[in-house]
Amino acid sequence: MIGRQAILNERREVYGYELFDRSTAIDAHTAASDAAMLFNALSYAGTEALVGRKLVFINCTHESLAGGHLELIHPDKVVLEISTLGDDVTPNQIAACIPIFEGLRQRGFRLAFDQNLLRRAYVNWLPMASYIKLDMLTFPIDNAEALVKFARTHTIAQIIAEKVETQAQFEHMHALGVKLFQGFWFARPDVVQARMVRPSQATIMQLLNLVRNQSSTADIEELLKKDPTLSFNLLRFINSSGFGLSCEITSFRHAVMILGLKKLFRWAALLMTTSRAGGSAPAVGQTAVVRGRLMELLATEMLPPEESDNAFVVGVFSLLDVILGIPMDKALESIALPQSVAEALLHRTGPYTPFLELVLACETGDEVAFAKNSDALHLSNHQVNWAHLQALAWADNLSSDNE
Repeated sequence: MIGRQAILNERREVYGYELFDRSTAIDAHTAASDAAMLFNALSYAGTEALVGRKLVFINCTHESLAGGHLELIHPDKVVLEISTLGDDVTPNQIAACIPIFEGLRQRGFRLAFDQNLLRRAYVNWLPMASYIKLDMLTFPIDNAEALVKFARTHTIAQIIAEKVETQAQFEHMHALGVKLFQGFWFARPDVVQARMVRPSQATIMQLLNLVRNQSSTADIEELLKKDPTLSFNLLRFINSSGFGLSCEITSFRHAVMILGLKKLFRWAALLMTTSRAGGSAPAVGQTAVVRGRLMELLATEMLPPEESDNAFVVGVFSLLDVILGIPMDKALESIALPQSVAEALLHRTGPYTPFLELVLACETGDEVAFAKNSDALHLSNHQVNWAHLQALAWADNLSSDNE
């Protein structure tokens, strides 16, 4: 089972993804290493399905580094994350790793190490590092400057501040010149402050309400005419090669009729979640899109089509408070949603809640929550894993189309 977490640059754009094992059970056939399992998944689904055109960071055990599966992977997009060996390691054990690391680097792999690389015992590993990950939960923030300075003095590795959970941590590390970050703060700000919804977002909300209330084509067309950016995006979308029309659509009325209310609502919902106008990190919208698609795919196994559509809405709006920068209850006041959808978003109750909890477990690697909710929904690990891969690929393709 595979989890994926974004690694972001200083502009909070996706630089790469870390993949990790979120299996709920390990047996003799899958325990060879995290790397073997993950590379098998990459080979099965294709790298594009998981990471698009971004770098992929993969945790590896030392035993797996000599595995034959690495021969099957093109190294140009792969960073191997390697842990240091612990407190009881001997100098001979440290030295024995160096030829392996050199061989991987010669083949084109980049190597990432944890912050223990900066200890004196690992001085001979320092030239091998392309990245050093500083775990923000393991040292006082006042020590960060010394760690960053030491790393820059003795290596050419890029520093990644990981497990960033507050804005203060992000700003402190950014002020020290760190340019790569990873952590929950980028998808869940520690403080949510209410502020006005920007006009473009307000227009999208109006469109969503019109569609939900099954308003006339004339009313929807009138709204589209009021916002050039919104109407431009709609025409660009419906005339894209991915939509597959044989003739170009140039009128808003024709676009609405061709698209239909159901697809128009989905398009507007995705446009809302991928908007950067609210100041939230671009990765937030991508996360919301993955959630929506994964919830829909899982619900399709068990629920009627209309309820699967609602599951999509629950997932894609589960970060609406972050995207708009206002509390969830205030955000939902602006849009008409079915009661069951609102209950899932506000109170984590109702039929869609187990799907949402399962999706959140997929993101975080929470094995207990994953097992509990997949069992409750009678979904196998394979079903959830394959749906997750499909959702990631779908979201990446959507993002590529919008660039």
